Amino acid sequence: METQQLRPEEAKAVRQYVKDELSGDHAVLDALTDKPVELYERFRATGLANWWLAPEVGGRGIGLEDSVGIVDDLAYGDAGVAFTLFISILGTSMVQLYGSPELRRDYLAPMAANGTFCATLGSEREAGSELGRIETVAVRDGADLVLTGEKFFSTNTDFADFLVVLARSAEDPEDFLAVLVPAGTAGVEVIKRWDVIGVRSSHTYQVRLSGVRVPATNRLAGSGLRLLEIGLNASRILIAATAIGISRRIRDHLMTYAKHKPLRGATLLDSPVFAQTLGQMEMQIEVMRSHCLRAAREYDRIMTGPDPATVFGKHGTLKNALTAKLFCGQAGWDIASVGSQLFGGLGYTNELPIAKLLRDIRYVSIVEGGEEVLRDLVFGRYVIPVPRRA
Repeated sequence: METQQLRPEEAKAVRQYVKDELSGDHAVLDALTDKPVELYERFRATGLANWWLAPEVGGRGIGLEDSVGIVDDLAYGDAGVAFTLFISILGTSMVQLYGSPELRRDYLAPMAANGTFCATLGSEREAGSELGRIETVAVRDGADLVLTGEKFFSTNTDFADFLVVLARSAEDPEDFLAVLVPAGTAGVEVIKRWDVIGVRSSHTYQVRLSGVRVPATNRLAGSGLRLLEIGLNASRILIAATAIGISRRIRDHLMTYAKHKPLRGATLLDSPVFAQTLGQMEMQIEVMRSHCLRAAREYDRIMTGPDPATVFGKHGTLKNALTAKLFCGQAGWDIASVGSQLFGGLGYTNELPIAKLLRDIRYVSIVEGGEEVLRDLVFGRYVIPVPRRA
């Protein structure tokens, strides 16, 4: 699959969307309200909804490298909206690589045509960072699979076209399945929407599966846990990219504030301490961007190479995807923390957007693997296995 480049007019349309739809009252996007459907519909009007979907299913086929820039710009406006608009890449990439031609035709093509969503159901109460402890069970019943269990955190589930569910085989507890479940399938129940502290314009749910029956042909090829690892590569890189946009927004708010904040007969903008701090922020932002782009280029090289499904199957979790998310989570949190201090007492209130931005950026270090989990993965996959190391 060849990736397509983002055209200049499309990049301009994203920035215009952010300016028109996401640059107003920050409190509106920080409220736990119904999903802002109108925001998604207006983004759909740009022609870039699900921009990464392959041309073979009617998508734009934009690669992950250009996706970093799209998500950076969207997150500058609102990280929750950005997260909602790109997180379907987790499920769609699994279906694209490991689903049958029929599944790709029947489920990815409508998403490309309609600009809709999918959701991935992996984590459980007792299986967050330890997905090998998944208790959701898949039972083979003739030509069907029947799924039963409860999933803890799943974004977009309530308005997704389909779900990709991770389950353990009832016949072989060591076998894990990734199964596509169409929207509206009997037995899927949204228990609640989580009251998250940041990215509150996104919608994450707890879901119960009670005897959910789908054709056995809806299973994706391969080990479900391995497929999830592979899908997480793209979404982790884009989660990292949201930290760039949030950090840029913090920097720009600080510059505006500093121009008018009196300090020792001048303004905060004239302070050398402020200048050094903002210089440090800019350095961190550029390193974050460079790391995300490097990780995205590696991902794109595999996707556009021969037999990406097999190559990803051998790699599993990509080192650059892990370290990009780790670094951006840490650098972004440092920028937000220092930024809140530079606002003085106002930085500890809800009067300014910094409070929302501080809470939003925290999700980068938590969602799809906390820092301790990812550091352990880096150590276990990329430090220990080197046979030449003395």
